[in-house]
Amino acid sequence: MEVLYNKLIRDRIPEITESDGWISETKVLNSKDFLLELKKKILEEAKELNEGKAKENLIEELADIQEIIDTILSEKKIKISEFKKAQAEKRKKRGGFKKRLFLIKTVKEEK
Repeated sequence: MEVLYNKLIRDRIPEITESDGWISETKVLNSKDFLLELKKKILEEAKELNEGKAKENLIEELADIQEIIDTILSEKKIKISEFKKAQAEKRKKRGGFKKRLFLIKTVKEEK
C-alpha cells in the first residue's frame, strides 16, 4: 500500500512512521521551497484550528502554528525581539482584538 502526501512534515515523522512499519521517502528542501511549504503548512494548520472543537485540539493546533512561526523567523533570521516589537507597534497603532469588535459595514457621508 502507498500513500502520497507531498507536504512539509515535522522532523521525527519518518522515524515515527517507520516504527509503524512504513518506509518514508523524503527530500530536503532548499530555502525558497522550504519557505513556500511553511506558508502552505500554516494555512493547513489554521484550517485544522478552525475545524477543531475540543480545548486540547485548540492547544495542539496553536502549538503547530507557533512552531511554524518560530521556524519562519529563524529561516529569515528575524530575532524574536524584532518580531515582538513589530507586534507591539501594530497593536499600538491598530489595536488588538480584546474588544471583540466585528465590523458589519462602513458608510461615508456625502458632502
